Amino acid sequence: MFSSFFYLLRKRGLAVSFNEWITLLEALQKGLHQSSFTGFYYLCRAILVKSEADFDRFDGAFLEYFKDVEFTQELPKELLEWLENPKDKPKDKFDLDRAAENAYLSSEEIQKMLLERLEEQKEEHNGGSYWIGTGGVSVFGNSGYSPKGIRVGGVSRYKSAFQVAGERHFRDFRNDNTLDTRQFQMAFRKLRQFSSRIDAPKTEFDIDNTIKETSNNAGNLKIVYQKPRKNTVKVLLLMDSGGSVEYYSRLCSALFQSVSKSKHFKDLKVYYFHNSIYSKVYTEPNLRLKTAIDTNWILQNISSEYKVILVGDAMMEPSELLSGSYYSYGVRDETPGIEWFERFKQKYPHIVWLNPAKRPQWSKYWSHTYDVLADVFPMYPLSVEGLEAALKKLLVSR
Repeated sequence: MFSSFFYLLRKRGLAVSFNEWITLLEALQKGLHQSSFTGFYYLCRAILVKSEADFDRFDGAFLEYFKDVEFTQELPKELLEWLENPKDKPKDKFDLDRAAENAYLSSEEIQKMLLERLEEQKEEHNGGSYWIGTGGVSVFGNSGYSPKGIRVGGVSRYKSAFQVAGERHFRDFRNDNTLDTRQFQMAFRKLRQFSSRIDAPKTEFDIDNTIKETSNNAGNLKIVYQKPRKNTVKVLLLMDSGGSVEYYSRLCSALFQSVSKSKHFKDLKVYYFHNSIYSKVYTEPNLRLKTAIDTNWILQNISSEYKVILVGDAMMEPSELLSGSYYSYGVRDETPGIEWFERFKQKYPHIVWLNPAKRPQWSKYWSHTYDVLADVFPMYPLSVEGLEAALKKLLVSR
């Protein structure tokens, strides 16, 4: 029974065992897929996929094998074909007044309208304000201009879409892609390796040594206890706020929430800066002058035992990083930003940089500060693998 699907999954790197495959067949015989193709998809995924990181790989194999099956709940194939070649026009030709009205629509209203258009639309449309099309001010389509909407096909230009239709749903769960809050929390568990045993009675169940001693005791159970582990992790988080990093604000917010809720830290201190650290940093992301504190105070009062995580895209005007006499958020500084970064590097032996953006390829001008900071700090992408590598780096001194 479609055994070739089993072999395709294994060929695409999914560790599907024979027992799991038999379980799927038994579930199908019991009708757990509810006689629907969508139910069959979810049943397969629930039984055969062990990790969220494999969802996208599973989707790819599933679509490859069942490519000839009609997906009635997906976007019509004809619609996606219409949108393959966007009919774009200059931004100054858009009806910007009409486009501005879209900002007042809620995401629920837009999603409902999309479903209505899918029922109504029978042909290609471009340059308009109502149908799903290209090069217009409609809240659906691509290559147009709307402050809010759902991108259907095409590529992101103004980065204003709150949702993307017509794409596989689990790419963000892959190991090489950006994280959500839950994945941040899972990755931060690795910091438990910083914890240490305290001088106290042995009251914590020791699984490994219990198994070892029971084996050495001819299989007779011998329970072993160990001293409880005390969390000794202290983290100093410094986050870029405003400017180009605003595009990644949701991702950085997820990181902040995960760190704040984590129970793996003895202490957590969070400060904000804009583009580069100067003589002042801020206690709130709005960077108001009344929330500013002296950067030297941090260097003098927060000990070198803290593990430092810098978060930012490392892209700015080169003069902001490399020249003195710079004015930022109400503070004038005569010391170059790079010198402040160097001071942090000298003070804290455990320090890494997490970057939500890729190195800019379109301009040597904008990649200059990125390269300078990447030479100063171990820099990792804000992905599952990148975060895990950064946390591993924090475990050892440079």
